[in-house]
Amino acid sequence: MKYPKEYLDEIKTRLKVSTVVSKSVNLKKRGKEFVGLSPFKNEKTPSFTVNDEKGFYHCFSTGEHGNIFDFLMKTQNLKFGETVKALANLAGMRPYIFSKEDEEREKKFKEYQLALNDYINICHNNILNDPKRYIVEYLKRRNLSLNIIKYFKIGYNYDNKDIFEMLKVKHSEKTLIETGLFYHDEKQNTYLEKFRNRLIFPIFNITNNPIGIGGRIIEKKNFLAKYINSPETQFFKKGSNLYNLNNARRLSNKVDTVYVVEGYMDVVGMTKNELNNVVANLGTALTDKQILTLNQFFNHIIICFDGDKSGKNAALRAAENSIINLNPDKKISFLFLPEGEDPDTFISKKGKEYFIKYSKNNLCSIHEFIYQSYKQITDNSPSSLAIFEKKLRKVAYTIKDEFIKKYTLEYFLAQLEEFVPNTKLRTNKKFSKNTKSLQSTQKQYEKTKSLSAIEVKEYSILCLILKNIKLFKSNINLIKEIKFFTQENSIILEKLKSELQTTDNVEIKTIKIDPQIIEKILNFASIKYILDKKNLTEDNVIAMLSDIMRDLKNLELESRIEELEAKFLKDFSEITFNQLKELKKLQKIN
Repeated sequence: MKYPKEYLDEIKTRLKVSTVVSKSVNLKKRGKEFVGLSPFKNEKTPSFTVNDEKGFYHCFSTGEHGNIFDFLMKTQNLKFGETVKALANLAGMRPYIFSKEDEEREKKFKEYQLALNDYINICHNNILNDPKRYIVEYLKRRNLSLNIIKYFKIGYNYDNKDIFEMLKVKHSEKTLIETGLFYHDEKQNTYLEKFRNRLIFPIFNITNNPIGIGGRIIEKKNFLAKYINSPETQFFKKGSNLYNLNNARRLSNKVDTVYVVEGYMDVVGMTKNELNNVVANLGTALTDKQILTLNQFFNHIIICFDGDKSGKNAALRAAENSIINLNPDKKISFLFLPEGEDPDTFISKKGKEYFIKYSKNNLCSIHEFIYQSYKQITDNSPSSLAIFEKKLRKVAYTIKDEFIKKYTLEYFLAQLEEFVPNTKLRTNKKFSKNTKSLQSTQKQYEKTKSLSAIEVKEYSILCLILKNIKLFKSNINLIKEIKFFTQENSIILEKLKSELQTTDNVEIKTIKIDPQIIEKILNFASIKYILDKKNLTEDNVIAMLSDIMRDLKNLELESRIEELEAKFLKDFSEITFNQLKELKKLQKIN
């Protein structure tokens, strides 16, 4: 049975060709491409190239050419199904389970795309073949060249009532309705076009297949929405796609920054001014799925929404959604333009160079933006400040990466000190926050980058014991059965257990462990801040130990999964695959 096209496209979206090839070929960057020794013959001079922008590899020595699927099948002698399983696993996707509906779904998807494509061509030709109509004059006033119109395949439909009948020649009524292009008018007993009298912006997926339509009015009418989009279908999910990503992703080898804007015309306007690394969300709040997709191609996401109230509200929702998956290797910033400007008008007036310069000078970090947004609705009253702090903590706790979570919380709490300017309040221990700035704690992150997540969790357990020696000496059974996964920390833990069991008056300074090691533990433990800033009860400490132990077990499980995944890529054995399945089941339980 064939795999659905959208499943294969998702694999391609998540994996660069260089990522797959580099597992078995030593690649070096050279301009837009990567080069290496051919895996298809023995050679001393590299003749093998990989182009992520175009999505293929090519061997000049043998003529071998293809995509990620071709590469694994040819180099590992795999069947197509085995290749899909391996690549899906590498991409973090579940193995596809075929059902009776798959073939019918694939058929529907093809019909859906063909109908959309024919509609797009009709609307596009309305502009190309009828230059005297007023829509062309409108496009000229917006300084949209013929090349730009063709690049985005922009179209227009002049309330053509015959278009439904034209499309019915090739497509069924059912398919045309399922695309969301038409709806049934019961009064007139006819099918009306949803996007009539609108500028048409085709929406393509990552592999350049049409999946939806965006429509914009060109005449202000109070009863009409400025923008409308295709309805959600099983083939078009607004929260999973981005306008112009099919084009922007090709630039990821040249630039590591992408701009996210609100409207189709913003994308078009920036592109016509030669700023091509730009995408737009599709009329909904920016989702974590969209952020993760962009992170596959770019390291720095700049969200540039309108500076009015609705634009800033949309930006805040985007910030709250996107900070969840923030990690140290990626960056998200916000850019707000002068009042009354949007990206299209601003760059058209000022030009590309000025826009880039303005961006560099006016970027706002995601942490700063969230803080300032919440601050605007906060006064100096104790109740308001309490709500303010709770909201900041809630956002910080949603972050998945432990380092980013810690430093974000510390940054927020440090900023809150501006609300306690007088001495009386600062002496209040419950409110005083002697925290480090994001800049200083970032230095600590740089020092700890060499530590694995497992080591950091083990440090946290050791730190918890050292900070609560009396408790654990009296309740040695709480830690007696604890086992670590790293050899160095295991030795430290066993020494600590031994001293607690054999020594009467145990203190940190009397423990027979290298003081430098103890200092390292106390400094790099992920719970250091919590232990330093809070008065914890014994129950709190025991509960914290249990939580960290659970996290440690999960991390160790993840580590084993990663090892097996790497092994699977080399041997593709059924045994390894089944081991992976069992570990991932266990991961879900935990």
